[in-house]
Amino acid sequence: MKDAMLEFIEQAIKLLVDKPDEVNIEIVESEQRLVYELTVGEGDYGKVIGKSGRNISALRTLVFAINAKEGGKRARLDVVD
Repeated sequence: MKDAMLEFIEQAIKLLVDKPDEVNIEIVESEQRLVYELTVGEGDYGKVIGKSGRNISALRTLVFAINAKEGGKRARLDVVD
């Protein structure tokens, strides 16, 4: 499931940004949580976050909902500078 989620997040983000080659996602795993740490190219952070945080909020909702359906650890999407 982690691989499918990682691919989903990566593809969604690449469609939003101007520099898709600079999209990188690291998985940080603890006993109870999976954190997907997202970094993008310079100038693309605003596109990922969106107006009033709408884009990142929608992505976070999808990541949480998909992961909840599958069960297991809680998932979170973080944007890292």
